[in-house]
Amino acid sequence: MRFPQIQISTTDIQMDYRITKPFQQIRQRPADLKISQPAATVQINTTNAKLDINMDQMWRDLGSKPVGEFIKEYAQMGRQEMLKGMSRRMGEGRQIMMSAGKDQGRATIQNISKQNHGTERPGPYNIKFIPSIGSVKVNITPGTTDVYIERNAPKIDVKVNKPQMDFTYGKVSGKMLVRPDVQIDVIG
Repeated sequence: MRFPQIQISTTDIQMDYRITKPFQQIRQRPADLKISQPAATVQINTTNAKLDINMDQMWRDLGSKPVGEFIKEYAQMGRQEMLKGMSRRMGEGRQIMMSAGKDQGRATIQNISKQNHGTERPGPYNIKFIPSIGSVKVNITPGTTDVYIERNAPKIDVKVNKPQMDFTYGKVSGKMLVRPDVQIDVIG
């Protein structure tokens, strides 16, 4: 026995589409920004340093003293020399008096002369460092510096601008070129 067969044939749809793409444009202006920075407040307080230099001993070592000290020193030296001179002259006078009438005559005065102006060399010689070490005294009192800074915060003003958007919708249009079709046939 023969069974009837069903034969199915189909035709697919064919379309012609026209597509217009959508378009979007976004613009945004930069934000309006204002920044100001007030200057910081700075205060500086200082105490001056102090330097004391005492050179009195150095000047004394170099032979320079206050006038009052010079007067006292030279008066004392003059008094000592005067007393030495008086003592020497009294000794010389005694010597002349003791030798008078003993036929020495000129010899006594020559001997006194030799005693006063002999061939002695002054000395001893040595090196002396002037001024002496440590004769200049230095005293330093350091100064101080106090710095006070007050920071002022910046002032920031921001205005955000909204974005501007342009949008065009896309379109799709189509035309059917071939209609879909299904055919069913029974064979046999």
